[in-house]
Amino acid sequence: MHPMSLSAIAEVVGGKLTDVLDPHALVTAPAVFDSRDAAPGSLFIALAGQHTDGHAYAEAAVNKGAVAALVTRPVGAPAILVEDDVLAAFGRLGRHLVHGALDQATVVAITGSAGKTSTKDFIAQVLPAAGSVVATPQSFNNEIGLPLTITLADASTRFLVLEMGARGIGHIRSLTDIAPPDISVVTNVGTAHVGEFGGRDNIALAKGELVEALPDEGLAVLNADDPLVRAMAERTSARVVTYGLNEQADIRATDVTVNALGQPAYTLRTPEGTARVQLGLVGEVQIHNSLAAAVVGRDAGLGVDDIAELLSSATGQSRWRMETHTRPDGVTIVNDAYNANPHSMRSSLTALATMARGHDQRAIAVLGQMNELGDDARTAHEEIGRHAAALDLDQVIAVGGEEAGWIQTAASAAGASANHLPDQETALQLLHSILRPGDVVLVKASRGVRLEQLADALLQPDPHLSGD
Repeated sequence: MHPMSLSAIAEVVGGKLTDVLDPHALVTAPAVFDSRDAAPGSLFIALAGQHTDGHAYAEAAVNKGAVAALVTRPVGAPAILVEDDVLAAFGRLGRHLVHGALDQATVVAITGSAGKTSTKDFIAQVLPAAGSVVATPQSFNNEIGLPLTITLADASTRFLVLEMGARGIGHIRSLTDIAPPDISVVTNVGTAHVGEFGGRDNIALAKGELVEALPDEGLAVLNADDPLVRAMAERTSARVVTYGLNEQADIRATDVTVNALGQPAYTLRTPEGTARVQLGLVGEVQIHNSLAAAVVGRDAGLGVDDIAELLSSATGQSRWRMETHTRPDGVTIVNDAYNANPHSMRSSLTALATMARGHDQRAIAVLGQMNELGDDARTAHEEIGRHAAALDLDQVIAVGGEEAGWIQTAASAAGASANHLPDQETALQLLHSILRPGDVVLVKASRGVRLEQLADALLQPDPHLSGD
């Protein structure tokens, strides 16, 4: 974080100092929300959550080196006291940093129903060739994670790459008030969280707020293969560059192939020339994610050959997104359990089928429910079951409640071998009984289902296969 004195921070956030011996003491390290992460020079943000109140840990954070805590009541330790809301005050600090110490940094903002984090990870691995980069850790894309990411940057940062999520109309606008974008990337408009938004048109309205926030000299990077995203060009006076498989896209992928590991390759076509890209990540969905990064890299002045090389060397940076491991006994586990929506579920199942067929192996899908789909929930889950059956997967195992049952019922009706199991323990027992060397197992569900726990359990070698 750009060094700031406690008195300066108090002025920016509209607070006052309490129990502070030295108002000129400098905050020099990023902000933290967990007292265990506090370090010398950090600022502790005392958030009050559903299960715990950060105010109770302020003293512990200071004892670990935090210069002070941002609070709404005295905590018996050095603190900046605000009257309204800690999170709102933290947002004001983030905005001040973006407009002050970080005003020379290019703010690259990314949103979309799916692919935000993977796109952010690609961009964060391309842009270092053009300058220092700070990017959103994991998928910290809300009003908490955004200012937190900003505090990771300093005056040397040239690119600030920020993932921005939304739970409704107006949410992205509030995030762009903190960090106005210079480049806005919109990946797609799907059905993720459609129950909260009330329809895809409302999702498009919300995601388009990122494009509306651009200055005239800014850049909108839009997916040409998504009509709702492509239409966002009308919502900005900034430059627009499109990407996709569409022949009308400015930056395109052609000659697409997928290898036996499920990793796509393509020819990157730009106005300046072409180059071959071989991605190291699994799934054809990564083509669009990487193309968006190509547009951003091109705007930063990188040549097509350099961009292709950087995309080809990019690796997965965020956990539980097509995270692939092969056990010593030859069983491959694909942990894609961070989140799920109909679009990402179909893409992951298709990738599973490709991986298995490439090595003449069995494909087994372990699926949980997709949350926040509203009235479309049953139809969406049944469509996933039918899609799994159409891919001729060897086994579909649906884990959880009624929604998982909809997947199994539809898959079975379409001719697939499918089971519906009530919990992870039962699913693990079944998997132990049917897995054999060479099998490829995909584990995917919405975040709240916590199927990453099952994936982690599956990473342990099965004693029945090892012979122990």
